[in-house]
Amino acid sequence: MDWQPIIDDFRHVVPNVDFWSLRLVCDESETLSVREGVMEPPVQDLGRGAHITIIDQGGLAYAATSELTREGFRQACDEASGWLETARRHRLFDVNAIPRPQHSGSYRSRVQTPWEDWSLDEKIAVLQDINRHLKISDRIVDWQAHLGRRQNDTLLLTSDGIAIEQNFQFIIPGYAAVANENAQTQMRTGGGWGTARQGGLEQLDAFDFPASATRVAEEALSLVVADECPSGTASLLLMPSQAMMQIHESIGHPLELDRILGDERNYAGTSFVTMDMFGSYRYGSELLNITFDPQHREEIASYGYDDEGSPAERTWLIRDGILERPLGGAISQARARMAGVANARACNWNRPAIDRMANLNLEPGNASLEELIASMENGVLMDTNRSWSIDDSRNKFQFGCELGRLIQDGQLGALVRNPNYRGISATFWRNLAGVGSADTFEIWGTPYCGKGEPNQMINVGHATPACVFHDVEIFGGE
Repeated sequence: MDWQPIIDDFRHVVPNVDFWSLRLVCDESETLSVREGVMEPPVQDLGRGAHITIIDQGGLAYAATSELTREGFRQACDEASGWLETARRHRLFDVNAIPRPQHSGSYRSRVQTPWEDWSLDEKIAVLQDINRHLKISDRIVDWQAHLGRRQNDTLLLTSDGIAIEQNFQFIIPGYAAVANENAQTQMRTGGGWGTARQGGLEQLDAFDFPASATRVAEEALSLVVADECPSGTASLLLMPSQAMMQIHESIGHPLELDRILGDERNYAGTSFVTMDMFGSYRYGSELLNITFDPQHREEIASYGYDDEGSPAERTWLIRDGILERPLGGAISQARARMAGVANARACNWNRPAIDRMANLNLEPGNASLEELIASMENGVLMDTNRSWSIDDSRNKFQFGCELGRLIQDGQLGALVRNPNYRGISATFWRNLAGVGSADTFEIWGTPYCGKGEPNQMINVGHATPACVFHDVEIFGGE
């Protein structure tokens, strides 16, 4: 969009301070859904606004406004200026130590098939077709499909003359089938349910959308008559759709530097990770390699710069199982006096940027899926997250999955329903015994990661291969 008239109005009222930045955001989305063959009302959202940060005489303050006029900017600048004196009195660190953006630049999502290339009738026809392929039995009691897109345009300007413009486009697909027999109900999802990719409609193929709809319904029907997942200690094969949630909760959130510094303590908990662990702590086995990679273009949290203007680059967080670096943006780096990454991000114009994981990926190993299965004497394959719980220290956890499959003597066996597992982050990853090759590597993520007070819901990406863990506590639903 054309930001120039808005910029001109801002420049007329910007205060005379040591440093200022202006972050302009335009965010729009559209979602179409069909449930049980009936088209639901389309949902459209559009929001525009600005976030202003000022630094002066050792203080830092900010304000936001959706009134993108000269008067709206004047009021926001006055509000931020009013907070400066309070910020000076209570500052926790030297704001002059915060590195400022040094380079202008841009980033644009790669889109091969724009949302507009399909007519509304064509999109609805696809969703209706999925609904027909989900309703394969009277025992399917609920079925639905959705398709959405989001476009996010941002422009960051600073008093140093830096300009960073970024354009993001996302595709958000999914479908689900719920099966019931007697007192047993099971849901199976597919097509990227609860996740998203960066790009256009061409990304639907990566989710097997809509081709896997019938398989999803068949699996739901099979699960209602399957045995419960057994309980005990066993080996665990996590498929990428579940491994992503494991990475998210037991690596991503514990490594956020603001959380380690105590910022989230009274709202979303703290972290078992402490500052002295970096460089020496064994987070996992030698097979564990985690990278912060915001330049993987199809992954949902790819970008060129974070919302503070720091350039994004691939960085090792855990290498050969040893913890190397936290997830901390420029402000947290200045507070902690240690290196982090470009991950200061805001969910929209009305929130400040805070430390957020972006694309947090587990690097592939050398084992094929067949080799991973063959390595297991007694275990369970688990696929697609259904529930999650983790304690305030981001250490002790419990996850439930949609689908389980027994593995005995290196062979896949029967489906089991209600598969769950639990463990402790500080030891779970040390039991990592097998990492799949690039052939098992899949891109996942979610647009629904919440953090901060007030809450910020944001995109996070996780790409991972299939992984095997030994000596894991597993259990069923009974």
